[in-house]
Amino acid sequence: MTTVALVIDMQADFFGHQRLSLLRPALAGHTNALTAMARDAAIPVVWVRQEFAADLSDASLEVRRGQIQVVISGTPGAELLPELDIDTADHFILKKRYSAFFGTTLDELLSQLNCDQLIVAGVNTHSCVRTTVVDAYQRDYDVILAKDCIDSLDREHHDVTWRYMDGKLGRGMANEQIRAWLSGGREL
Repeated sequence: MTTVALVIDMQADFFGHQRLSLLRPALAGHTNALTAMARDAAIPVVWVRQEFAADLSDASLEVRRGQIQVVISGTPGAELLPELDIDTADHFILKKRYSAFFGTTLDELLSQLNCDQLIVAGVNTHSCVRTTVVDAYQRDYDVILAKDCIDSLDREHHDVTWRYMDGKLGRGMANEQIRAWLSGGREL
């Protein structure tokens, strides 16, 4: 099996929420550990970012209707967290909706990488992570949910979504379990 690590929306604006702001050091540290493990195992890393035009013409209905100025192209808030370890060999996907698959080149990239298995990390569990995982499941990818590297601005939504995804759409693993899995042959 060919595995790809997919890291979703680890962008400054999303960490402006109080809960994620408090979790930022741990999430960034665990994500750096995960991507280092992936690179050591020759697993490609794909960073997914959401980004909108300043006039919100390409934003989702909720964002347009509320005139929510979030992840605006060219602003610091749309950038990946500066403390993340990004490598020049990594791949990048830009999205306009919750799912990393919707309206992006992710399908083509995963096909080029001969991917049939994903390790998913990022924020927010209840929105962008969930819709991406559902879309991956619909495409028959085996999914590992990087438990130490996934969270939400809303604890209740995170917990409910995690219970729905883990065991049904993917398999939740802490970083140490992923490390053992990587050294043990990568069979789920």
